[in-house]
Amino acid sequence: MVSRLPITTRPANQEIAVSYLARLANLHDMPFDALWAQVSTPRRDHGQGRVLDGDLFTTVVKRLARAVIELRRPQPDWPALRHEPQRGCRRCDARHPGGPVLRLLPHPAYVCTRHRIWIGPPDQHDHPQPDLEGLPEVVAAQHRHLRLLARLGPAATYDAVLTGFLICAHRWNVTDIAVDGDAWLDWVRRAELLIPPGTETDTFSTSRLFAATYPEAVAVAEVIGPLHWRRRAAGGPDDQRAFAAEIGRRLGLRDYHPALTQDPIAHWIEQDCHQPPSTPNTDYRSLRTFGGTTFVKPAKDSDNKRRLAAYWFAQKHRRGGDAMLHHRSLSPVVIRDWSQKREVFSGALIASSETSFATRRNLDVDPQTEHSTDYLRPEPAPSPYLDTAVEPVGWSLRTGPRPPVGARPAFPNERPKHVFPCNRLRSAT
Repeated sequence: MVSRLPITTRPANQEIAVSYLARLANLHDMPFDALWAQVSTPRRDHGQGRVLDGDLFTTVVKRLARAVIELRRPQPDWPALRHEPQRGCRRCDARHPGGPVLRLLPHPAYVCTRHRIWIGPPDQHDHPQPDLEGLPEVVAAQHRHLRLLARLGPAATYDAVLTGFLICAHRWNVTDIAVDGDAWLDWVRRAELLIPPGTETDTFSTSRLFAATYPEAVAVAEVIGPLHWRRRAAGGPDDQRAFAAEIGRRLGLRDYHPALTQDPIAHWIEQDCHQPPSTPNTDYRSLRTFGGTTFVKPAKDSDNKRRLAAYWFAQKHRRGGDAMLHHRSLSPVVIRDWSQKREVFSGALIASSETSFATRRNLDVDPQTEHSTDYLRPEPAPSPYLDTAVEPVGWSLRTGPRPPVGARPAFPNERPKHVFPCNRLRSAT
């Protein structure tokens, strides 16, 4: 028999059921498993364990059940939400007692504009969230991001902003000399504020590197996302030059021309601009853990990996591109559905900033001068997608299997991520 709990606390916006139940159990000083048994039923697919039951949940917590995202009706647009639960703004969550609050945030949620706190892509749950009082341009970028979402819809905005981050990450890696106005100088300045030199062991996180490049990632997305600019990138030489000039202006690059090698913009013009927006590798509703007591979280050794990344960040003249490129959130635009399959992820990373071998062979370019040779497609790229697409663009439907999914793209010698029970997280806090 189930009974209504005497203490009620409202779920946080977009909070997942396991997080909310863990807080309720803490507030009532009862074991999580005891509460879980009251709101769940055995799996109907003959699998092990139990799954959340909406009717039982409603009985226990009265009218608050529908606020939990798994029980929301009608169901949310799952691809528009991150598949990995994470913390929201620490100050917003302070009014929700009982323990940590884990939410399923929408993809565009990078900044709490009310409290000027960086939320960022999914990161370690216990890592301090940086304050953005000294970086007003990062807060302003969140407003621009939301305006872009209103114009283009979630599918095109998701692809465009991640591609913007990808372009910024590659540039941060390879730039040796920056002139006045180059966005690279802004990334270095912001990184010094977010990860002060000498404090990398304590303050470093890849999420903070995303914060350093966020304004330019959104600025690039404002060109990559709209169909008008995508059609120009897929057009003839004059249209490509106009597109490249606009991208260069937003990155602070004077007289920019896409290059054959080490240039993710040239790669995007050649292989991606005429394709539909890339979609997330998975969504929360499709995970086997949906409605259960487990969820994807960083592996046990994630802090060791963070410290190792912090060491290399400090040693490599504080360039953050490599750590960003290996972050799990960029995987959908590093390995797209139409990308050539690679045996290792590092090969896909290299390919995401290169034009095809066929293009370089057809141009008969000397390998010694490839890095300084401009890329320019002589004819428009045929595109059934761009011929008929209208804004806002909807989510693409996959006809083949999804790319491999992991907490972040792993190297061959790294083990895949695992899922852990929620009550372990609760007991650790």
